[in-house]
Amino acid sequence: MNNNYTLTEVSNKRTIREFLDFPSTLYKDDKNWIRPLDIDIEKIFNPKKNRLFKRGKAIRWILKDANHKVIGRIAAFYDEKTAIKNDQPTGGCGFFDCINDKNTAKILFDSSKQWLEKQGMEAMDGPINFGSREHFWGCLSDGFYEPVYNMPYNHSYYNELFESYGFKNYFNQFTFHAPFAAGNLDPVISENAASIRKDPTITFEFHNKKNPQRTADYFMKIFNAAWAKFPGVKPVTQEQVNALFKSMKQIIDPKLIIFAFHNNSPIAFFIMIPDLYQIIRKFNGKFNIINKLRLLYYLKVRKVCTRSLGLIFGVIPEFQGKGIAEGMIVFMEDEITKGVNYTDLEMNWIGDFNPRMIKLVKKIGGKVRKTHITYRYLFDRNKEFKRAKIL
Repeated sequence: MNNNYTLTEVSNKRTIREFLDFPSTLYKDDKNWIRPLDIDIEKIFNPKKNRLFKRGKAIRWILKDANHKVIGRIAAFYDEKTAIKNDQPTGGCGFFDCINDKNTAKILFDSSKQWLEKQGMEAMDGPINFGSREHFWGCLSDGFYEPVYNMPYNHSYYNELFESYGFKNYFNQFTFHAPFAAGNLDPVISENAASIRKDPTITFEFHNKKNPQRTADYFMKIFNAAWAKFPGVKPVTQEQVNALFKSMKQIIDPKLIIFAFHNNSPIAFFIMIPDLYQIIRKFNGKFNIINKLRLLYYLKVRKVCTRSLGLIFGVIPEFQGKGIAEGMIVFMEDEITKGVNYTDLEMNWIGDFNPRMIKLVKKIGGKVRKTHITYRYLFDRNKEFKRAKIL
């Protein structure tokens, strides 16, 4: 490595702090950037809190210049189960932040590539998360507005840094925006929903905060049927969903979680949350007791969140294309707009490999607001590159 640079593994409190603080310097003049909560990042790299460490590994680095100033950071990781679902064993790199310098970026990318090669990987995706796709995933390429909760925001030059190194566009993921109000639906949506809502075997309901365990159970059943078949998506366990909904307990708005049922058996869901970035943008990454109280006050009492964030939408295969999705949407329009303070809906993480979902979102008035790119880099530069398969 060039003697002007020092690459250091993140391994103690000092380097963890430097890793977490560096983006604040890099984006200090960008009014749109919002610092994620430190705990949301650190739990990803904590083997006691991230189950992927059971069958994988992760490593982080910071890069300093000759003046001992941090100029870049990156993480590399893999888990065996996800890796082998690809045409070649594929790991990932993420939490990449860097000054606008290709040589600096190359050092960071090289460190990830070399480490992943030693782990038996033959490709790396990036920038991605060592965890679920709805958080910290993708390189923003269009729509440089303020981010939604735990979604990446980056300088516009990042795409050039990835592509100059040799990464190629594996897929685009879109964030759609729609007004949170009645009257935006395509007439076809209403027509398709009309018959399904007359079917006595099909019912819809919101999350019951008095029985959160039932919501967790419903989510697991539908997710594993509707989503676990997708490349890179793993089935969830009872332990995972219980932990997920426990962590979300304080921020859940019951009217932002909708389920559909057939003969009282869950067949579809639409999971949304308030966009917490509207509150925590002033926390500077810290989530101490004072900020926890501030969050609950502004969320529950002041109700300052006007933007809802669509996390995930799923219908089990045997009911896809039968009007269930449309029925849920009309149910939402009929019920959810009564007495709520939300004015905007951003539907996060819709891949360009899922044209059916894109078509549906457009019918409810959604328009692409942001585009993130998931890049892939094949270590064998002579191997044919293939984009993600269309579903």
